[in-house]
Amino acid sequence: MATFMLKLMLPLLFLSMIPPKTGNRNVLALPQKFFILKCTLHAAYAEFEQWGVVDEQTTKSELQAALDWACGRGGADCSKIQVNQPCYLPNTLKDHASYAFNSYYQKFKHSGGSCYFRGAAMTTKVDPRHMHVHMAMSVKKDI
Repeated sequence: MATFMLKLMLPLLFLSMIPPKTGNRNVLALPQKFFILKCTLHAAYAEFEQWGVVDEQTTKSELQAALDWACGRGGADCSKIQVNQPCYLPNTLKDHASYAFNSYYQKFKHSGGSCYFRGAAMTTKVDPRHMHVHMAMSVKKDI
């Protein structure tokens, strides 16, 4: 799939370098074309990405134990989920644990690390940032 997208996008890249006709205001400027190309290529390669997230069936005590291990002996970077840091909110056990699990997984996945945490976590191909935005939008619709 990625090879197909690359073969498709290369000719578009070259076509985007052709200057627009004078007076045509509907044509995108060159920097905008490169931005669109970059976003499209990123989307093509994003299909191979995985994230570590909380398994929704995990009990709070299991989740807390897994979070403590990940941020302690596990070596995950949990500095950004501390008070007054950019990822502290939403301040829930599930959100903080998902952040820590993903931090651990991204750091160690290429050296044999997994995202299991005794069943408290799992991997997903859906970017959790999009899941959070989608969930927030559906909550606003219900209000």
